[in-house]
Amino acid sequence: MKTLRRKISIPAYFIIIVLVFGLLGVYSVWGQEDVVKGTVAGNAAKAAEVGEVDPFINGVKKVVWWHSMSGENGQVVDRLVTNFNAAHKDIKVEAVFQGSYFDSLTKLRASIGSNLGPTMMQVYDIGTQYMIDSKAITPIQTFVDQDKYDVSQMDEAILNYYRVANTLYSMPFNTSNPILYYNRDLFKAAGLNPDQPPVLYTDLAQVAKKVTRDGVSGAYFGTHSWYMEQLIANQGAELVNAGNGRDGVATEWQLNGEAGVKALTWWKGLVDSKAAIHSAGKSDESKKMFAEGKVAMIFDTTAGLRDILDSVNGKFEVGTGFFPKPADSVGGVVVSGASNWILNNKSEAEQQAAWAFMKYLSEPEQQAFFHVNTGYFPITEKAYELPIVQDNMKQFPQFKTAIEQHNAAKHNQATQGGVLGVYPEARKLTENAIGQALSGHKTPQEALDAATAEINAKIDAYNRTLK
Repeated sequence: MKTLRRKISIPAYFIIIVLVFGLLGVYSVWGQEDVVKGTVAGNAAKAAEVGEVDPFINGVKKVVWWHSMSGENGQVVDRLVTNFNAAHKDIKVEAVFQGSYFDSLTKLRASIGSNLGPTMMQVYDIGTQYMIDSKAITPIQTFVDQDKYDVSQMDEAILNYYRVANTLYSMPFNTSNPILYYNRDLFKAAGLNPDQPPVLYTDLAQVAKKVTRDGVSGAYFGTHSWYMEQLIANQGAELVNAGNGRDGVATEWQLNGEAGVKALTWWKGLVDSKAAIHSAGKSDESKKMFAEGKVAMIFDTTAGLRDILDSVNGKFEVGTGFFPKPADSVGGVVVSGASNWILNNKSEAEQQAAWAFMKYLSEPEQQAFFHVNTGYFPITEKAYELPIVQDNMKQFPQFKTAIEQHNAAKHNQATQGGVLGVYPEARKLTENAIGQALSGHKTPQEALDAATAEINAKIDAYNRTLK
C-alpha cells in the first residue's frame, strides 16, 4: 500500500492548557465539574486563541477531522480522505491524527468553548455518554431527519450502540469485537480438532491444559477491562443499572455481580492451574508470544487480525473463534470501536460538509475498502456483497469469525452496551481489580467489590455536575 504522509497535531495552545490545568489541579482524566461543562477548557482556549482559520477558502468548505487511526490504519484513512476530496471540489477534509482515543478526547475537552476544535471528531465507544453530556455536538439524528437518510442500509446492532433515548448521536465508523486467536498447529499436536475452537469456559480450560507443555503456555490474556465487560455481556448481564444506562442515567457499576465474579473466578482458575500466563497488565506481550508459537490462545480485537497474521508470517496456521462464555448463556458480545461526531460550534455549512463526508465514509464501497485493509468489519450491509470483501473472505476466512459472532449476539440491553460518563476511569479501576484477583492479593469478589465502590463514587460525582 502506498505510504501517505499524515499530519500529527500537537498545537501549542493545548500544551499551555495542559500546563495550566496541571497547576490548578483540575487536569484529571474525567469528572471535575468545570471540565465536564467545558468552562475551564473553554476559557483557557479562548485566552490562547489567535487568528482562527476561515473555514471557507475560495468557496471551498473546510472540514477538520480529528481521528485516532495510527500506522497502516491511518494510511487507509488518508486514502479515504484523498479520494473524497478529489470527488468533492467544494469540500476539503483535513484529517489530523491526534494520538490515542484517550488523548484525542482529552484535547477535544480542552477545546470546548472555543472555535479551536475540529468540525468532526472520531470518539471511541466508551466516550459516548460524555459526548452527549458535553452539549457540544449536533446529534446525527438531526441530519438523518433533514435528509431523510436511509439508515436501514446499516447494521442495526451497530446503530443501536450509538442510539440513546431513540436518538442517533453519532455515525458509526470503525467497528470491532474481541475474538479468540489460536494456534491450529499446536491444537493438532495436542490431538485436538483445529476446526473446533473452545467456546465454553470449561472447554477452553481443558484445551489450555492439553496444549500446555515445556515452552508453550495454553493461554495468555491481557488484563483489559474490555475483556471483562465482554465476558459479562456474553452472559446476558448488564454493566451498569438503568438498563445499561439506556433507560436513564446510570448510577451503579455492576461488574461485581454474579456474572462478573463468575468470569473472573474462571480466569483466575486458568492462571492458578498454570494453563494460562498471569499478565502483569493490559500492555502485555501476548501477541508477540503468540506469533513466536509460545502461547496457544490469546484474546484480541478483530481489528488486530491483519497485524497478527503479518506477525505470524506463515510460521503456523492461525485460527479464530468466538469469545468464551459459560454454558446456557443468553448474551453476546458488545459492539466496540468508534464513531464520528459533529461539533455544534461550527457554521451550518461546515456541519453539512462534515455530514456529506460521513455519508461518504458509510457507503458500501468505502466500508468494503476500509474493512479489507484494517480488519474492522463493515457497518453497511451491502458492503458484504462486493467482490473485494468476498475475495478477502476466501483468502482470509478468519475475518468471518467477527462477523458471525456479531450476528449471533442476542439483541438486548446487555449486548447494546453500557453508557456512562466516567467509563474510562471505570476501566482503569477494573483493570487494577483484575490484576489483584489474578495475583491472589484479593478474591475476585473482594477485588470487584472494591473497584465498584470507587467507580460508583466517581459516577455519583460526575452525575452531580450535570444537575
